[in-house]
Amino acid sequence: MTRLNWGMIGGGEGSQIGPAHRLGAGLDGLFTFAAGALDHRPDAGRDYGRRLGLAPDRAYGDWREMLDGERNRPDRVDLVTVATPNATHFEITKAFLQAGFHVLCEKPMTITVEEGEEIVRLSRETGRICAVNYGYTGYSLVRHMRAMVARGDLGRVRLVVAEFAHGHHADAADADNPRVRWRYDPAQAGVSAQFADCGIHAMHMASFVTGQEVERLSADTASCIESRVLEDDAMVNFRMSGGTVGRLWTSSVAIGRQHGLTIQVFGEKGGLRWAQEQPNQLFYMPLGQRLQVIERGEAGLSPEADRSSRVTIGHAEGMPLAFANIYKDLAEAIRARAEGRAIDPAADLYPKAEDGLRSMAAVYAVAASGKAMGEWQDARPPMFR
Repeated sequence: MTRLNWGMIGGGEGSQIGPAHRLGAGLDGLFTFAAGALDHRPDAGRDYGRRLGLAPDRAYGDWREMLDGERNRPDRVDLVTVATPNATHFEITKAFLQAGFHVLCEKPMTITVEEGEEIVRLSRETGRICAVNYGYTGYSLVRHMRAMVARGDLGRVRLVVAEFAHGHHADAADADNPRVRWRYDPAQAGVSAQFADCGIHAMHMASFVTGQEVERLSADTASCIESRVLEDDAMVNFRMSGGTVGRLWTSSVAIGRQHGLTIQVFGEKGGLRWAQEQPNQLFYMPLGQRLQVIERGEAGLSPEADRSSRVTIGHAEGMPLAFANIYKDLAEAIRARAEGRAIDPAADLYPKAEDGLRSMAAVYAVAASGKAMGEWQDARPPMFR
């Protein structure tokens, strides 16, 4: 099978997220890293691109140069990943969709709900894929959780509890660190910091696993480091479309927590618990029975889990392989569209523009609720009400 061509904007040298994308995109041999505009400094971006193996004429200085350079090439990139600061996502994603490229955008997809709705409409009008990198949904056992819920193993889901709490921004003396500072700057991050950065991963995970959307929420937000304009801690209660009750905690000042993404789902007939730091095990407690530990890679799992597992049981699979599952899904979706055929349902799990839009509506609802001392807010974007 001929490889698809892939390009990246952002994710330059020293980036936290760039290596995970490059590993994920290349892991299954489905994409060739063909083009990139990797740094806001043009010369640094071109140099780093060449060192990563890009042809000199496809190691671009900025995204506009990349758009112009790729637009009319017969071997142009099939998919563009946008991994730049939040405030630039909308402009870049919109431009590449309008030019007929498929896009994978880092989250949050946009800064405003209105921008998110425009991206959804544009994706639908152009027939181009706009995916959003909620990469943790690529883990094999997360997909097995989704399958278990969908086939009724837990019965009606009553409660979902999600967390994404770490302590890596807990040092007030670190305020001028450029990797930290922009996250709490409204000009670059928008109306929310920690919830928009990490909390939306946990909330999207709750929707992904339960198959329900968040409709209403109430939030208590705090800037535990008082110099910050935006929040570094949030507790969110929410209600979902199928009647499920949701609880979510997200923090960047929880010293001792390294990553902290966990999800628990409790239904009429059993409960599930999964933690990103121990991704090879899923804990399942059927009602009235003993605790079961489901191991990634074992026999008898769902097609969704089997498709997204590569390494034999007992060996660790980590974040780059979860990202690789998103890219694997996207390769299948791009080929299916090009060939005019239906996509394999087990591959149609990549987060879409609609997911990114719902997350942005939740961000604004959390910000509004936090300012209103927890007043309940409609968490749905206007176009989905």
